[in-house]
Amino acid sequence: MPITTASVSTTVSNVYVSTGQTAITFMSICNYAAANVAVEVYVVPSGNTAGNTNIILTGLELNTAGNATGDTYQLYSGGEKLLLGNNDSVQMAATGNSAVTVVTSYTSI
Repeated sequence: MPITTASVSTTVSNVYVSTGQTAITFMSICNYAAANVAVEVYVVPSGNTAGNTNIILTGLELNTAGNATGDTYQLYSGGEKLLLGNNDSVQMAATGNSAVTVVTSYTSI
C-alpha cells in the first residue's frame, strides 16, 4: 500500500487527493510542536469545497506533554476504511503552522 505525508497549515488544504478509486486504510494526525493545536478535518467530494456539509472533525485538540511533542490521533485504523472516488480529497487546517503532520496509507480499489 502506498503512503503519503503532508504538513497541515492554518489554511484548509489537501492532505490527500484520490487518484481513481481508492480506500484510505490508515490515517494518523500528529502534533510534533511544543504547543497545543486544534485541527479541522474535511472529506470533500470532487468539485466541492471544504465547509460545514463535509466536515468530519472540528476542534480536534492535539495536546502536548509539557515541553515534549504531543498527541497523535488515528483517524482511520484497524478495519476502518474511507472509500474515495477520483479527485475526492481529505483536507485539513490547524490552529498553528509547522505543528501537525498527516500520514495516510491507501490502496486502489
